[in-house]
Amino acid sequence: MKPNSGTLVINIMNGGKAEAYEGVYQCTARNERGAAISNNIVIRPSRSPLWTKEKLEPNQVREGDSLVLHCRPPVGLPPPIIFWMDNAFQRLPQSERVSQGLNGDLYFSNVQPEDTREDYICYARFNHTQTIQQKQPISVKVFSMDSLNDTIAANLSDTDIYAKPVTERPPILLTPTGTTSNKVELRGNVLLLECIAAGLPTPVIRWIKEGGELPANRTLFENFKKTLKIIDVSEADSGNYKCIARNILGSTHHVISVTVKAAPYWITAPRNLVLSPGEDGTLICRANGNPKPSISWLANGVPIAIAPEDPSRKVDGDTIIFSAVQERSSAVYQCNASNEYGYLLANAFVNVLAEPPRILTPANKLYQVILDSPALIDCAYFGSPKPEIEWFKGVKGSILRGNEYVFHDNGTLEIPVAQKDSTGTYTCVARNELGKIQNEVQLEVKDPTMIIKQPEYKVIQRYGHVSFECIIKHDSTLIPTVIWLKDNDELPDDERFLVGKDNLTIMNVTDKDDGTYTCIVNTTLDSVSASAVLTVVAAPPTPAIIYARPNPPFDLELTGQLERSIELSWIPGDENNSPITSFVIEYEDGLHEPGVWHYQTEVPGSQTTVQLKLSPYVNYSFRVIAVNEIGRSQPSEPSEQYLTKSANPDENPSNVQGIGSEPDNLVITWESLKGFQSNGPGLQYKVSWRQKDVDDEWTSVVVANVSKYIVSGTPTFVPYEIKVQALNDLGYAPEPSEVIGHSGEDLPMVAPGNVQVHVINSTLAKVHWDPVPLKSVRGHLQGYKVYYWKVQSLSRRSKRHIEKKILTFRGNKTFGMLPGLEPYSSYKLNVRVVNGKGEGPASPDKVFKTPEGVPSSPSFLKITNPTLDSLTLEWGSPTHPNGVLISYILKFQPINNTHELGPLVEIRIPANESSLILKNLNYSTRYKFYFNAQTSVGSGSQITEEAVTIMDEAGIPRPAVGAGKAMASRQVDIATQGWFIGLMCAVALLILILLIVCFIRRNKGGKYPVKEKEDAHADPEIQPMKEDDGTFGEYSDAEDHKPLKKGSRTPSDRTVKKEDSDDSLVDYGEGVNGQFNEDGSFIGQYSGKKEKEPAEGNESSEAPSPVNAMNSFV
Repeated sequence: MKPNSGTLVINIMNGGKAEAYEGVYQCTARNERGAAISNNIVIRPSRSPLWTKEKLEPNQVREGDSLVLHCRPPVGLPPPIIFWMDNAFQRLPQSERVSQGLNGDLYFSNVQPEDTREDYICYARFNHTQTIQQKQPISVKVFSMDSLNDTIAANLSDTDIYAKPVTERPPILLTPTGTTSNKVELRGNVLLLECIAAGLPTPVIRWIKEGGELPANRTLFENFKKTLKIIDVSEADSGNYKCIARNILGSTHHVISVTVKAAPYWITAPRNLVLSPGEDGTLICRANGNPKPSISWLANGVPIAIAPEDPSRKVDGDTIIFSAVQERSSAVYQCNASNEYGYLLANAFVNVLAEPPRILTPANKLYQVILDSPALIDCAYFGSPKPEIEWFKGVKGSILRGNEYVFHDNGTLEIPVAQKDSTGTYTCVARNELGKIQNEVQLEVKDPTMIIKQPEYKVIQRYGHVSFECIIKHDSTLIPTVIWLKDNDELPDDERFLVGKDNLTIMNVTDKDDGTYTCIVNTTLDSVSASAVLTVVAAPPTPAIIYARPNPPFDLELTGQLERSIELSWIPGDENNSPITSFVIEYEDGLHEPGVWHYQTEVPGSQTTVQLKLSPYVNYSFRVIAVNEIGRSQPSEPSEQYLTKSANPDENPSNVQGIGSEPDNLVITWESLKGFQSNGPGLQYKVSWRQKDVDDEWTSVVVANVSKYIVSGTPTFVPYEIKVQALNDLGYAPEPSEVIGHSGEDLPMVAPGNVQVHVINSTLAKVHWDPVPLKSVRGHLQGYKVYYWKVQSLSRRSKRHIEKKILTFRGNKTFGMLPGLEPYSSYKLNVRVVNGKGEGPASPDKVFKTPEGVPSSPSFLKITNPTLDSLTLEWGSPTHPNGVLISYILKFQPINNTHELGPLVEIRIPANESSLILKNLNYSTRYKFYFNAQTSVGSGSQITEEAVTIMDEAGIPRPAVGAGKAMASRQVDIATQGWFIGLMCAVALLILILLIVCFIRRNKGGKYPVKEKEDAHADPEIQPMKEDDGTFGEYSDAEDHKPLKKGSRTPSDRTVKKEDSDDSLVDYGEGVNGQFNEDGSFIGQYSGKKEKEPAEGNESSEAPSPVNAMNSFV
């Protein structure tokens, strides 16, 4: 055991055997106040036994049959990790058809010809001893039906015995066997259930829990769903789990009855107890488990039943009750909760102590704070019973109370906003039953430090001088220090920078002085700063002087050659009226990179020699470049060559990283050394790694000419310590530093849980979720993705193409906002965790609905059928109702000739209407209409239109517009007059006669060219009659788009439409070109499309309707 320590060291490095120390250990610590004991510590030596020798027969199997290759690894401690590989150390591919079971066996649901091979090798890796054991290779030969039949046919040509073809088979379970089995697992462990089936086609495995659901956030499927994995199991996970194997020919199942037991776990662990003589107290020890654990108490490591009696102590199951304790009652009590699966042990010190108060804060301690900042005044105390603390200000001041003070449990007094009158003496008083003590401390409130004149932005010409001011005001009792920074770094070590008491001056300014200058003022209590920018511009050149780059240096000479250094000297070239400010020295490595020049160093322009540091195993040549304000010279001629001797590498590769590319590997990369960094021939790299926090030995390999090494067979996403060391033929580089890398990531196992959606308004929602456990992320946490999509609109009840939207929230966020939602719609969303490998499983879809919003404007508003006193309005419902429409709002008002608006009239229309005839309007009046839809939330945007009622030509006086309501004009309704009815009857009779004549002429087949008849008979009789003759007025040729001539009446929009005519004569002709002449004869000679001719008054593609005829007579 180590001196002055309770640590026991067992060293078997000097020949001892680990088996000799196998057993159970427990530590006891004891003094005059009691004894404490530790948990039991079990020591067992690790074992990695060899594989037992066995004779393995080749496996010969027909195509389509199932096959199991048994591994049967040796029993080790801890158990080995099993994997199957071939002779080339490549992992055997696995799939739904071929997979490894939990026991290490390799299962084939059905074999295929490509499964034939002779190197199925099972490996067992014992991590603790860093050894790998190999089973003898297993040979598998698959006979295909075609080749088997060919063999049979060749040997038995005269028989009809052939192998049966490969037939499909329903599933059967390879493991577990039977229809039911039992499984016991401990609370908090990982539950693994496995079902592997044979069959052709390959069966698909599905898992269900009878009478319940699989836990959403803790369930994983592995090995192509053949393994059900439930992490962190609890008693609620007990039950029957059914695996179902199915293919096209049928299914089979197996029920595993799972019972979750539990080792004891704490509900309330006993805690240390400090009591004063005569006080009462309790120690409570409560634990749970399955089965229920038994509770036993010990006092100073001895069972309490045989421990010395204490009249103040009474044991009541899981509670010890202390009454009127005395100082001799002090002891260490142990609570042991145990069942068949484990035990818990906790120590609790019951300390019976009688101590008067003590104040630990030094007397007259001085506290200083800045005005308007918080002040914390300490009063650290100790005593038993626990003292009460009171604060006073001044020697004879009253006790401090009120909201302006905060009293902490540890005795500290807090003044949240210290003022000048807070300065003074504060007294802390601690008292209990055994005494009282007080302590005084001092508080001083200081004025804040301020910069009353800050530095200002400056623009200065090159070679000028500039000054920044920084004048401060501070508390007279505080000593300020002023620091100037350039670009957040120290000022250059240059005599041109002069720091005064309250300013900074820069002499002979150059371009390098460009930047931000900051004045920082510090005191022992506060700090303030201010900054300003300096911009340097070029001074105007003097025309008489020509400046140029310097000429290159010459006459380079190498002297003082040593293994790691050499002296280079040169003669400067002409500086060409601009002083040389510096020389740049470059080198060429003729051994590793001939023809490539590298930067070596830079020296001031006044220097013509330099001592250069050299690297081993480099063939150096040097050249020098002169620099002035104008630019750089051409390089000098190279110096003579100098080859340095070889040596061990001085440095190791940089940028060493360990990042896995697959879940079971670790890719170690580094930046290789340059040729001159090798220091000698035979450059190689020693790559070493070990798992972090596992106390493993280093594993190392030596590689050359690469910058990457892949470690296979690693656990998923665990940290590794990595180092890469350079070496050459002469030896190793210094010991490299270790870096931390991680093996490969795998997709996250768990979906975020407890997804909640809070709808903020009709277009915005907030989603919350619980973060997944970091160990289930299995990689670097990138963030969370929220998938959401609209399911349907609640107003239309019609589904549409689902377009999912994705929002990504970086980092370990647990909420996010979903903008741009559509009102009154149903949405679904789910959340997935993302790592460097990809996305994890989705959480269960969460449904939420957005409330109603205001609708969009109606899709259209048309105004048709204008009459003397009415208009017809037609409209389309809003493209986006955003809710349930409750009505439409129509507002309209007349517009006079000066474009002034009249009174506004508002009408509410039911939501199921799509048209309205607006009556009692003024004749020949323009109206402006405003139309919008309305939901329960409010009115949407409006659409506007204008229309005009028909002019009254009868000379009836125009009525005035009533207040807020359209009134009907006072003209007589001609539709009820006798003369109008007679006129319409005459028009109808005339149209009937024309139709009869047309029918007769057509049956007679009378056809003649219209144009010839017009040329031959220029008779006025056949020309159209004028309006004052009471005739219909001229026709116009629709093909020439001629307007109607004088005497023709049109609607207010000045157009004549075919659909406006109720009895168009065109409907009775042969096509659109059939026409009537004025004498009533039908012109039927036009059978094709008529060529365009000059429009004549007697040509028309469309006869006027009775309405138009009526308008001609009015």
